[in-house]
Amino acid sequence: MHDGDATWNEARAELAAAAASAQAAEAAGAAELGAAGVASRLAPLLTRILLGEAREAADELPIRVRAWDGSAIGPAAAPAFVVRHRRALRRLLWKPGELGFVRAYVAGELDIEGDVFAALGAVQRVLGGDGPIRLSGDDKRDIVRTAVTLGAVGPEPKAPPEESAPGRRGGGDPGHAGPMREPAAFFARLFGDGLAHGTGLWDGAAGLDTAQTAAHEALAEGLGLFPGARLLDLNCGWGAFARHAAVRHGARVVGLTRTPGQADHVRALSSGSGAGGTGAGVEVRGWDLSEAGDGPYDAIVGLADAAPVDRPASRLFDLLAPGGRLVLQQPVRRPGPQRNGRTFSTGYLLRDEAAPRTLGALADELEDAGLEVRSVEALREHHARTLRAWAAGLRRHWDECVELAGPGRARVWLLYLATSALACENGRIGRYEIRAKRRAEGGRGDTDVAAAPTVAEG
Repeated sequence: MHDGDATWNEARAELAAAAASAQAAEAAGAAELGAAGVASRLAPLLTRILLGEAREAADELPIRVRAWDGSAIGPAAAPAFVVRHRRALRRLLWKPGELGFVRAYVAGELDIEGDVFAALGAVQRVLGGDGPIRLSGDDKRDIVRTAVTLGAVGPEPKAPPEESAPGRRGGGDPGHAGPMREPAAFFARLFGDGLAHGTGLWDGAAGLDTAQTAAHEALAEGLGLFPGARLLDLNCGWGAFARHAAVRHGARVVGLTRTPGQADHVRALSSGSGAGGTGAGVEVRGWDLSEAGDGPYDAIVGLADAAPVDRPASRLFDLLAPGGRLVLQQPVRRPGPQRNGRTFSTGYLLRDEAAPRTLGALADELEDAGLEVRSVEALREHHARTLRAWAAGLRRHWDECVELAGPGRARVWLLYLATSALACENGRIGRYEIRAKRRAEGGRGDTDVAAAPTVAEG
Protein backbone atom coordinates (compact mmCIF):
# COMPACT_ATOMS: atom_id res chain seq x y z
CA MET A 1 0.00 0.00 0.00
CA HIS A 2 1.15 3.53 -0.65
CA ASP A 3 0.05 7.14 -0.37
CA GLY A 4 1.63 8.95 -3.32
CA ASP A 5 2.48 12.12 -1.39
CA ALA A 6 5.10 13.26 -3.90
CA THR A 7 2.70 13.17 -6.81
CA TRP A 8 -0.16 14.77 -4.92
CA ASN A 9 1.93 17.76 -3.92
CA GLU A 10 1.58 18.97 -7.50
CA ALA A 11 -2.20 18.88 -7.20
CA ARG A 12 -2.16 20.96 -4.04
CA ALA A 13 -0.69 23.88 -5.95
CA GLU A 14 -3.70 23.76 -8.25
CA LEU A 15 -6.27 23.43 -5.48
CA ALA A 16 -6.92 27.12 -4.81
CA ALA A 17 -7.29 28.06 -8.48
CA ALA A 18 -9.39 25.02 -9.34
CA ALA A 19 -11.60 25.43 -6.29
CA ALA A 20 -12.55 28.95 -7.37
CA SER A 21 -13.74 27.80 -10.78
CA ALA A 22 -15.36 24.72 -9.28
CA GLN A 23 -17.44 26.84 -6.93
CA ALA A 24 -19.16 28.33 -9.96
CA ALA A 25 -20.22 24.86 -11.04
CA GLU A 26 -21.35 23.80 -7.57
CA ALA A 27 -24.95 24.95 -8.01
CA ALA A 28 -25.33 22.99 -11.23
CA GLY A 29 -23.64 20.02 -9.66
CA ALA A 30 -25.99 20.14 -6.68
CA ALA A 31 -28.99 19.94 -9.01
CA GLU A 32 -27.41 16.93 -10.69
CA LEU A 33 -26.82 15.25 -7.35
CA GLY A 34 -30.42 15.77 -6.38
CA ALA A 35 -31.46 13.57 -9.27
CA ALA A 36 -28.73 10.93 -9.29
CA GLY A 37 -27.43 11.10 -5.74
CA VAL A 38 -23.93 11.50 -4.35
CA ALA A 39 -22.85 7.98 -5.36
CA SER A 40 -22.94 8.82 -9.08
CA ARG A 41 -20.16 11.35 -8.52
CA LEU A 42 -18.44 9.41 -5.77
CA ALA A 43 -17.59 6.23 -7.71
CA PRO A 44 -15.46 7.88 -10.44
CA LEU A 45 -13.84 10.12 -7.83
CA LEU A 46 -12.79 7.12 -5.72
CA THR A 47 -11.55 5.33 -8.83
CA ARG A 48 -9.20 8.20 -9.64
CA ILE A 49 -7.96 8.72 -6.07
CA LEU A 50 -7.38 5.03 -5.39
CA LEU A 51 -6.04 3.85 -8.73
CA GLY A 52 -4.82 6.91 -10.61
CA GLU A 53 -3.63 6.34 -14.17
CA ALA A 54 -3.35 2.57 -13.58
CA ARG A 55 -7.12 2.05 -13.55
CA GLU A 56 -8.37 -0.29 -16.24
CA ALA A 57 -11.62 1.61 -16.78
CA ALA A 58 -11.92 5.34 -16.44
CA ASP A 59 -14.93 5.43 -14.16
CA GLU A 60 -15.45 1.90 -12.88
CA LEU A 61 -14.36 -0.23 -9.97
CA PRO A 62 -15.71 -3.80 -9.64
CA ILE A 63 -17.42 -2.79 -6.40
CA ARG A 64 -20.56 -1.07 -5.22
CA VAL A 65 -20.33 2.43 -3.73
CA ARG A 66 -22.89 3.76 -1.27
CA ALA A 67 -22.80 7.37 -0.12
CA TRP A 68 -23.87 9.17 3.02
CA ASP A 69 -27.15 10.25 1.37
CA GLY A 70 -28.18 6.61 0.81
CA SER A 71 -27.56 6.63 -2.95
CA ALA A 72 -25.62 3.71 -4.43
CA ILE A 73 -23.99 2.75 -7.70
CA GLY A 74 -22.38 -0.45 -8.93
CA PRO A 75 -23.30 -4.15 -9.19
CA ALA A 76 -25.90 -5.04 -6.56
CA ALA A 77 -24.15 -8.30 -5.67
CA ALA A 78 -20.69 -6.75 -5.34
CA PRO A 79 -19.05 -5.87 -2.01
CA ALA A 80 -19.82 -2.28 -1.05
CA PHE A 81 -17.59 0.58 -0.02
CA VAL A 82 -19.78 2.76 2.18
CA VAL A 83 -18.65 6.40 2.48
CA ARG A 84 -20.34 7.53 5.68
CA HIS A 85 -18.90 11.03 5.89
CA ARG A 86 -17.40 13.67 3.62
CA ARG A 87 -14.32 13.63 5.84
CA ALA A 88 -13.35 10.30 4.25
CA LEU A 89 -13.00 12.05 0.89
CA ARG A 90 -11.02 14.85 2.47
CA ARG A 91 -8.56 12.33 3.87
CA LEU A 92 -8.17 10.78 0.42
CA LEU A 93 -7.66 14.19 -1.16
CA TRP A 94 -4.80 14.92 1.22
CA LYS A 95 -3.36 11.39 1.17
CA PRO A 96 -4.49 9.59 -2.00
CA GLY A 97 -3.86 5.85 -1.88
CA GLU A 98 -2.98 3.80 1.16
CA LEU A 99 -2.71 6.25 4.01
CA GLY A 100 -5.88 8.19 3.22
CA PHE A 101 -7.83 4.97 2.69
CA VAL A 102 -6.60 3.44 5.94
CA ARG A 103 -7.26 6.55 8.01
CA ALA A 104 -10.80 6.87 6.68
CA TYR A 105 -11.48 3.18 7.34
CA VAL A 106 -9.99 3.11 10.83
CA ALA A 107 -11.90 6.28 11.75
CA GLY A 108 -15.17 4.65 10.65
CA GLU A 109 -15.80 7.24 7.94
CA LEU A 110 -15.44 4.61 5.21
CA ASP A 111 -16.74 1.09 5.67
CA ILE A 112 -16.80 -2.20 3.79
CA GLU A 113 -19.93 -4.31 3.60
CA GLY A 114 -19.95 -7.84 2.25
CA ASP A 115 -16.84 -9.86 1.42
CA VAL A 116 -13.94 -7.76 2.74
CA PHE A 117 -11.42 -9.86 0.78
CA ALA A 118 -13.26 -9.29 -2.50
CA ALA A 119 -13.61 -5.57 -1.78
CA LEU A 120 -9.94 -5.11 -0.99
CA GLY A 121 -8.91 -7.34 -3.86
CA ALA A 122 -10.84 -5.06 -6.20
CA VAL A 123 -8.54 -2.17 -5.32
CA GLN A 124 -5.47 -4.37 -5.08
CA ARG A 125 -3.12 -1.81 -6.60
CA VAL A 126 -3.68 0.71 -3.83
CA LEU A 127 -3.29 -2.08 -1.27
CA GLY A 128 -0.16 -3.65 -2.66
CA GLY A 129 1.55 -1.74 -5.42
CA ASP A 130 5.17 -0.72 -5.21
CA GLY A 131 4.92 2.71 -6.85
CA PRO A 132 3.07 5.91 -6.01
CA ILE A 133 -0.41 6.79 -7.20
CA ARG A 134 0.07 8.78 -10.40
CA LEU A 135 -2.55 11.32 -11.41
CA SER A 136 -2.81 13.10 -14.74
CA GLY A 137 -3.49 16.83 -14.91
CA ASP A 138 -7.07 16.13 -16.00
CA ASP A 139 -7.51 13.75 -13.08
CA LYS A 140 -6.37 16.38 -10.61
CA ARG A 141 -8.72 19.02 -11.99
CA ASP A 142 -11.68 16.61 -12.07
CA ILE A 143 -10.95 15.44 -8.51
CA VAL A 144 -10.89 18.98 -7.17
CA ARG A 145 -14.08 20.03 -8.98
CA THR A 146 -15.98 16.94 -7.82
CA ALA A 147 -14.67 17.27 -4.27
CA VAL A 148 -15.87 20.88 -4.09
CA THR A 149 -19.29 19.85 -5.41
CA LEU A 150 -19.51 17.17 -2.71
CA GLY A 151 -18.38 19.53 0.05
CA ALA A 152 -15.23 17.53 0.74
CA VAL A 153 -12.59 20.25 0.37
CA GLY A 154 -11.09 21.57 3.60
CA PRO A 155 -8.15 21.31 6.02
CA GLU A 156 -6.41 17.98 6.41
CA PRO A 157 -8.17 15.95 9.12
CA LYS A 158 -6.15 14.72 12.08
CA ALA A 159 -5.02 11.10 11.97
CA PRO A 160 -7.14 8.64 14.01
CA PRO A 161 -5.91 8.17 17.59
CA GLU A 162 -4.99 4.56 16.76
CA GLU A 163 -2.14 5.92 14.65
CA SER A 164 0.92 7.22 16.46
CA ALA A 165 4.13 8.83 15.32
CA PRO A 166 7.09 6.58 14.41
CA GLY A 167 9.24 5.78 17.40
CA ARG A 168 6.42 6.21 19.89
CA ARG A 169 4.36 3.51 21.51
CA GLY A 170 0.83 4.82 21.69
CA GLY A 171 -1.84 4.01 24.23
CA GLY A 172 0.57 3.20 27.02
CA ASP A 173 1.80 -0.01 25.44
CA PRO A 174 3.75 -1.97 28.02
CA GLY A 175 7.33 -2.78 27.16
CA HIS A 176 7.60 -4.69 23.90
CA ALA A 177 3.89 -5.19 23.25
CA GLY A 178 4.36 -4.41 19.56
CA PRO A 179 1.21 -5.39 17.69
CA MET A 180 -0.11 -7.68 20.44
CA ARG A 181 -1.40 -5.08 22.91
CA GLU A 182 -5.02 -6.26 23.07
CA PRO A 183 -6.17 -8.58 25.90
CA ALA A 184 -6.09 -12.35 25.57
CA ALA A 185 -9.89 -12.43 25.30
CA PHE A 186 -9.66 -10.40 22.08
CA PHE A 187 -7.12 -12.71 20.46
CA ALA A 188 -9.07 -15.79 21.57
CA ARG A 189 -11.83 -14.62 19.20
CA LEU A 190 -9.30 -14.55 16.35
CA PHE A 191 -6.92 -17.42 17.13
CA GLY A 192 -9.32 -19.72 18.96
CA ASP A 193 -9.31 -20.72 22.61
CA GLY A 194 -5.81 -22.21 22.35
CA LEU A 195 -4.42 -18.79 21.39
CA ALA A 196 -1.91 -20.28 18.94
CA HIS A 197 -0.34 -17.39 17.00
CA GLY A 198 1.75 -19.42 14.54
CA THR A 199 0.97 -20.68 11.04
CA GLY A 200 -1.32 -23.70 10.89
CA LEU A 201 -0.73 -26.64 8.57
CA TRP A 202 -3.86 -27.20 6.52
CA ASP A 203 -3.18 -30.43 4.63
CA GLY A 204 -6.17 -32.54 5.63
CA ALA A 205 -7.10 -30.17 8.47
CA ALA A 206 -10.80 -29.83 9.27
CA GLY A 207 -10.42 -26.38 10.76
CA LEU A 208 -8.15 -23.94 12.56
CA ASP A 209 -7.70 -26.03 15.73
CA THR A 210 -6.63 -29.17 13.85
CA ALA A 211 -4.36 -27.10 11.59
CA GLN A 212 -2.60 -25.66 14.64
CA THR A 213 -2.27 -29.06 16.30
CA ALA A 214 -0.67 -30.42 13.13
CA ALA A 215 1.70 -27.44 13.06
CA HIS A 216 2.71 -27.99 16.68
CA GLU A 217 3.46 -31.66 16.05
CA ALA A 218 5.57 -30.79 13.02
CA LEU A 219 7.48 -28.20 15.06
CA ALA A 220 8.13 -30.69 17.85
CA GLU A 221 9.50 -33.18 15.31
CA GLY A 222 11.68 -30.56 13.67
CA LEU A 223 13.06 -29.50 17.05
CA GLY A 224 13.82 -33.11 18.00
CA LEU A 225 12.07 -32.78 21.37
CA PHE A 226 12.42 -35.56 23.94
CA PRO A 227 11.45 -35.89 27.62
CA GLY A 228 13.54 -33.47 29.65
CA ALA A 229 14.77 -31.49 26.62
CA ARG A 230 15.41 -27.81 27.32
CA LEU A 231 13.47 -25.63 24.87
CA LEU A 232 13.68 -21.84 24.52
CA ASP A 233 10.58 -20.25 22.96
CA LEU A 234 11.63 -16.83 21.65
CA ASN A 235 8.05 -15.57 21.25
CA CYS A 236 5.97 -17.61 23.63
CA GLY A 237 2.81 -15.54 23.24
CA TRP A 238 0.06 -17.10 25.34
CA GLY A 239 1.97 -20.35 25.56
CA ALA A 240 0.18 -22.50 22.96
CA PHE A 241 3.23 -24.26 21.54
CA ALA A 242 5.17 -24.07 24.81
CA ARG A 243 2.37 -25.97 26.56
CA HIS A 244 2.19 -28.47 23.72
CA ALA A 245 5.92 -29.13 23.97
CA ALA A 246 5.76 -29.52 27.75
CA VAL A 247 2.60 -31.61 28.01
CA ARG A 248 2.87 -33.78 24.89
CA HIS A 249 6.65 -34.17 24.69
CA GLY A 250 7.92 -33.63 28.23
CA ALA A 251 10.12 -30.66 27.35
CA ARG A 252 11.26 -28.11 29.93
CA VAL A 253 10.36 -24.80 28.34
CA VAL A 254 11.56 -21.26 28.96
CA GLY A 255 9.18 -18.83 27.24
CA LEU A 256 9.85 -15.17 26.46
CA THR A 257 6.70 -13.04 26.27
CA ARG A 258 6.05 -9.61 24.74
CA THR A 259 3.58 -8.42 27.38
CA PRO A 260 2.82 -8.86 31.07
CA GLY A 261 -0.66 -10.02 30.03
CA GLN A 262 0.79 -12.89 28.02
CA ALA A 263 3.06 -13.88 30.91
CA ASP A 264 0.16 -13.79 33.38
CA HIS A 265 -1.93 -15.95 31.05
CA VAL A 266 0.73 -18.67 30.82
CA ARG A 267 1.40 -18.54 34.56
CA ALA A 268 -2.31 -18.92 35.28
CA LEU A 269 -2.36 -22.09 33.18
CA SER A 270 0.76 -23.35 34.96
CA SER A 271 -0.87 -22.86 38.35
CA GLY A 272 -4.04 -24.59 37.24
CA SER A 273 -6.17 -21.46 37.66
CA GLY A 274 -6.63 -20.88 33.93
CA ALA A 275 -9.15 -22.63 31.73
CA GLY A 276 -8.18 -25.03 28.99
CA GLY A 277 -5.33 -27.15 30.24
CA THR A 278 -2.04 -26.92 32.04
CA GLY A 279 1.13 -24.96 31.53
CA ALA A 280 3.22 -27.26 33.71
CA GLY A 281 6.82 -27.35 32.57
CA VAL A 282 6.75 -23.79 31.18
CA GLU A 283 8.78 -21.06 32.87
CA VAL A 284 7.81 -17.57 31.71
CA ARG A 285 10.33 -14.75 31.55
CA GLY A 286 10.46 -11.27 30.02
CA TRP A 287 11.01 -10.31 26.40
CA ASP A 288 14.70 -9.43 26.42
CA LEU A 289 16.95 -12.23 25.23
CA SER A 290 19.23 -11.65 28.22
CA GLU A 291 16.48 -13.21 30.35
CA ALA A 292 16.93 -16.52 28.58
CA GLY A 293 19.92 -17.19 30.83
CA ASP A 294 23.14 -18.83 29.78
CA GLY A 295 21.74 -22.01 28.26
CA PRO A 296 22.57 -24.37 26.84
CA TYR A 297 19.28 -25.34 25.21
CA ASP A 298 18.61 -28.46 23.21
CA ALA A 299 16.30 -26.50 20.91
CA ILE A 300 15.14 -22.96 20.21
CA VAL A 301 11.92 -21.99 18.43
CA GLY A 302 10.80 -18.59 17.16
CA LEU A 303 7.30 -18.15 15.76
CA ALA A 304 6.59 -14.69 14.37
CA ASP A 305 3.25 -13.05 15.12
CA ALA A 306 2.40 -9.92 13.14
CA ALA A 307 6.03 -8.84 13.66
CA PRO A 308 9.23 -10.76 12.88
CA VAL A 309 11.11 -12.47 15.70
CA ASP A 310 14.22 -10.28 15.57
CA ARG A 311 16.99 -11.98 17.59
CA PRO A 312 20.75 -11.87 16.91
CA ALA A 313 21.81 -15.15 15.33
CA SER A 314 25.16 -15.02 17.14
CA ARG A 315 23.34 -15.01 20.49
CA LEU A 316 21.17 -17.94 19.42
CA PHE A 317 24.34 -19.83 18.55
CA ASP A 318 25.68 -19.19 22.05
CA LEU A 319 22.44 -20.37 23.68
CA LEU A 320 22.24 -23.62 21.72
CA ALA A 321 24.08 -26.75 22.83
CA PRO A 322 26.35 -28.43 20.24
CA GLY A 323 23.99 -30.32 17.98
CA GLY A 324 21.05 -28.21 19.17
CA ARG A 325 18.27 -27.35 16.74
CA LEU A 326 16.72 -24.03 15.77
CA VAL A 327 13.39 -23.56 14.01
CA LEU A 328 12.26 -20.08 12.93
CA GLN A 329 9.04 -19.08 11.19
CA GLN A 330 9.42 -15.61 9.75
CA PRO A 331 7.68 -13.23 7.35
CA VAL A 332 9.88 -12.57 4.33
CA ARG A 333 9.81 -9.78 1.77
CA ARG A 334 10.73 -10.08 -1.88
CA PRO A 335 14.26 -9.15 -2.98
CA GLY A 336 14.76 -5.64 -4.29
CA PRO A 337 14.73 -2.12 -2.88
CA GLN A 338 12.90 -1.82 0.40
CA ARG A 339 10.05 0.64 0.45
CA ASN A 340 10.72 3.67 2.62
CA GLY A 341 8.20 5.89 4.35
CA ARG A 342 5.09 5.32 6.38
CA THR A 343 2.83 2.37 5.64
CA PHE A 344 -0.28 0.92 7.21
CA SER A 345 1.73 -1.69 9.11
CA THR A 346 4.33 0.74 10.47
CA GLY A 347 1.69 3.30 11.38
CA TYR A 348 -0.74 1.02 13.19
CA LEU A 349 0.84 -2.33 14.14
CA LEU A 350 4.61 -2.52 13.74
CA ARG A 351 5.68 0.92 14.91
CA ASP A 352 9.03 0.01 16.43
CA GLU A 353 9.49 -3.48 15.02
CA ALA A 354 12.16 -4.65 12.61
CA ALA A 355 11.00 -4.83 9.00
CA PRO A 356 10.85 -8.26 7.33
CA ARG A 357 14.04 -9.23 5.51
CA THR A 358 14.66 -11.34 2.46
CA LEU A 359 15.03 -15.09 2.82
CA GLY A 360 18.64 -14.86 1.67
CA ALA A 361 19.50 -12.29 4.33
CA LEU A 362 18.01 -14.47 7.07
CA ALA A 363 19.88 -17.57 5.92
CA ASP A 364 23.15 -15.66 5.55
CA GLU A 365 22.93 -14.32 9.11
CA LEU A 366 22.40 -17.80 10.52
CA GLU A 367 25.25 -19.30 8.51
CA ASP A 368 27.60 -16.43 9.42
CA ALA A 369 26.89 -17.12 13.10
CA GLY A 370 27.85 -20.78 12.72
CA LEU A 371 24.34 -22.23 12.49
CA GLU A 372 24.02 -24.60 9.57
CA VAL A 373 20.77 -24.15 7.65
CA ARG A 374 19.40 -27.64 7.09
CA SER A 375 16.07 -26.95 5.38
CA VAL A 376 13.78 -24.14 4.26
CA GLU A 377 10.05 -24.62 3.71
CA ALA A 378 7.61 -22.13 2.19
CA LEU A 379 4.46 -21.74 4.29
CA ARG A 380 2.87 -18.99 2.21
CA GLU A 381 -0.31 -20.84 1.26
CA HIS A 382 -0.73 -22.23 4.79
CA HIS A 383 -0.26 -18.78 6.28
CA ALA A 384 -2.83 -17.26 3.92
CA ARG A 385 -5.42 -19.82 5.06
CA THR A 386 -4.50 -19.17 8.69
CA LEU A 387 -4.94 -15.41 8.24
CA ARG A 388 -8.32 -15.97 6.59
CA ALA A 389 -9.40 -18.16 9.49
CA TRP A 390 -8.36 -15.47 11.98
CA ALA A 391 -10.24 -12.82 10.00
CA ALA A 392 -13.32 -15.05 9.98
CA GLY A 393 -13.10 -15.33 13.77
CA LEU A 394 -12.87 -11.55 14.07
CA ARG A 395 -15.90 -11.03 11.84
CA ARG A 396 -17.86 -13.74 13.63
CA HIS A 397 -17.23 -12.12 17.03
CA TRP A 398 -17.15 -8.52 15.79
CA ASP A 399 -19.27 -6.93 18.53
CA GLU A 400 -17.26 -8.64 21.28
CA CYS A 401 -13.96 -7.64 19.67
CA VAL A 402 -15.08 -4.02 19.38
CA GLU A 403 -16.01 -4.04 23.05
CA LEU A 404 -12.64 -5.55 24.03
CA ALA A 405 -10.34 -3.46 21.84
CA GLY A 406 -12.37 -0.51 20.59
CA PRO A 407 -13.77 -0.05 17.07
CA GLY A 408 -10.61 1.51 15.65
CA ARG A 409 -8.29 -1.29 16.77
CA ALA A 410 -10.77 -3.95 15.62
CA ARG A 411 -10.76 -2.30 12.19
CA VAL A 412 -6.95 -2.19 12.20
CA TRP A 413 -6.80 -5.91 12.81
CA LEU A 414 -9.39 -6.78 10.16
CA LEU A 415 -7.57 -4.66 7.58
CA TYR A 416 -4.22 -6.20 8.52
CA LEU A 417 -5.48 -9.78 8.35
CA ALA A 418 -7.29 -9.30 5.04
CA THR A 419 -4.52 -7.42 3.25
CA SER A 420 -1.86 -9.83 4.56
CA ALA A 421 -3.85 -12.85 3.38
CA LEU A 422 -4.26 -11.32 -0.07
CA ALA A 423 -0.55 -10.48 -0.19
CA CYS A 424 0.35 -14.08 0.69
CA GLU A 425 -2.01 -15.46 -1.92
CA ASN A 426 -0.57 -13.40 -4.74
CA GLY A 427 3.06 -13.84 -3.63
CA ARG A 428 3.90 -10.28 -2.60
CA ILE A 429 4.97 -11.49 0.84
CA GLY A 430 6.08 -14.90 2.04
CA ARG A 431 6.29 -16.97 5.20
CA TYR A 432 9.14 -19.43 5.61
CA GLU A 433 10.20 -22.01 8.15
CA ILE A 434 13.97 -22.23 8.48
CA ARG A 435 15.55 -25.17 10.30
CA ALA A 436 19.16 -24.96 11.41
CA LYS A 437 21.60 -26.73 13.72
CA ARG A 438 24.58 -25.77 15.76
CA ARG A 439 27.47 -27.94 14.67
CA ALA A 440 28.27 -30.67 17.15
CA GLU A 441 31.90 -29.86 17.83
CA GLY A 442 34.56 -27.40 16.86
CA GLY A 443 32.47 -24.27 17.26
CA ARG A 444 31.68 -22.06 14.27
CA GLY A 445 34.23 -23.66 11.99
CA ASP A 446 33.21 -27.33 12.36
CA THR A 447 31.13 -28.93 9.60
CA ASP A 448 30.19 -32.10 11.48
CA VAL A 449 26.53 -32.24 12.51
CA ALA A 450 25.25 -34.26 15.44
CA ALA A 451 22.33 -36.61 14.89
CA ALA A 452 20.61 -35.80 18.21
CA PRO A 453 20.53 -33.18 20.97
CA THR A 454 23.30 -33.53 23.53
CA VAL A 455 22.17 -31.63 26.62
CA ALA A 456 21.70 -34.00 29.52
CA GLU A 457 18.73 -33.85 31.87
CA GLY A 458 19.18 -32.28 35.27
